Amino acid sequence: MNASMRNVFRGIRTGQLIRSIASVSAPQRANYALLHDSDLSFFDRIVGKENVRTDDLDPYNTDFLKAYKGTSKCVLFPSSADQVSAILRHCYSRNIAVVPQSGNTGLVGASVPVYDEIVLSMKKFNKNFHFDPNAGVLKCDSGWILEELYNRLSPEGYQMPWDLGSRGSCLIGGNVSTGVGGVRRLRFGSLHNHLLGLQVVLADERGSTVNFGSDMRKDNTNLHMHHLFIGGEGQLGIICGVTVCVVPKPTSVQVAMLGVKTYSGCREILRLSKQHLGEILSAFELMDSEAMRCLKENEKLDNVLTSDPPFNLLIEVMGSNEEHDKAKMEHFLSVTLEKGLAIDGVLAANAQERAYMWKLRKTLPLAPLHDGYVYKHDISLPMDHFYTLSELIRERLKGFATRVLTFGHMADGDNHFNVSAKQYSPEIASKLYPFVCEWTVEHGGSISAEHGVGQERRPYARLGKGYEYELAKVIKKQFDPHCILSPYKMITY
Repeated sequence: MNASMRNVFRGIRTGQLIRSIASVSAPQRANYALLHDSDLSFFDRIVGKENVRTDDLDPYNTDFLKAYKGTSKCVLFPSSADQVSAILRHCYSRNIAVVPQSGNTGLVGASVPVYDEIVLSMKKFNKNFHFDPNAGVLKCDSGWILEELYNRLSPEGYQMPWDLGSRGSCLIGGNVSTGVGGVRRLRFGSLHNHLLGLQVVLADERGSTVNFGSDMRKDNTNLHMHHLFIGGEGQLGIICGVTVCVVPKPTSVQVAMLGVKTYSGCREILRLSKQHLGEILSAFELMDSEAMRCLKENEKLDNVLTSDPPFNLLIEVMGSNEEHDKAKMEHFLSVTLEKGLAIDGVLAANAQERAYMWKLRKTLPLAPLHDGYVYKHDISLPMDHFYTLSELIRERLKGFATRVLTFGHMADGDNHFNVSAKQYSPEIASKLYPFVCEWTVEHGGSISAEHGVGQERRPYARLGKGYEYELAKVIKKQFDPHCILSPYKMITY
């Protein structure tokens, strides 16, 4: 993340705290123990006084969007699995609730306390780093910042398989716990494709440290339990170490933007992109006209397309032969224009133009925040219904919302439609929820594509799950017998 983006992120954190409708309906505080001075003394001995924080806790109690704020009295900064083990063993014996926290860049309130849970910050858990360039396997502590991993891998000719707008501050352990997707899932696949193993500390009687999976790309000797922690939001254990397959850094990148009149045209262009670009297609992002208008009005960023199309597609290819890749992209673009699917198009001529096109897309999560209050969404839907919900919401909120804008990873069916207003409105909330969640599930989608459940979607986490949810509760009990990890969120009792 560049300096200007970091400044925008900082600016958001100074805004007024507004609790969302989901947080108001949080469960009552469970019968967890209150923190005593004797607990703080114990933590001092384990991690050192300098790593026990009891004042100025707002940055750790408050989530990134300032929608949720807990009342934790203590933040701990462990730097080893042994320290985490001792902490969880103590919390198990005392029945003290704990919420693990990585970069605190999440959008659903998963990484902050609901009440007074102690915060276990992993920001200092970043000492171990080992990379095997022959195998392409990275093994590191969970507290490494994603951008630092990119920087460490780049001289070796490799990069991380996922990329996020928050990569300058998010941590790899948090990426796993959230189950991030990002903008290049189309090319490199999901986190499940790349995760080989995890070191996890459990909140049981012993504070057990368990190594799930292995360092090998192929190991079929046990149940692949490390995959349970992807998207687990810290409810099963504390991730201390991560082993992943990384990917070769591309030497050729081409980026284009296309203007399209209809959503059906966007679907056809997606189909053609897979046919014509195949193995080098790395991103296919949709931004509607309202999204581009928001960028113009709130961020002073102009569209590279002059036709002001209803839909804008950002398409990227990554490969190893620039001449070959550029020729494939140019042919694909000409096909979309000849077929009348695209009404406008621009192929970036250099790195600066490519960066600007991506800036448009990566600034979109921030742009509507200038309107006041934003109802953010992260849903996945079958391709036929991807934009239908956006149209329904726009009609339902006519005269109520400032704007309804849609952007997202179209190739993954991931729609990040945002609704903005001057301030929080119960009327808007009642028109959105539970309608959005119920409609999404009824049409075969998911209410959380990649951002997680946290506090924001907890009231709707069971929709369409049935016995699957009950099995998840059984699994949590096995890993976290007293249910002290991240209570009141995705899996509740």
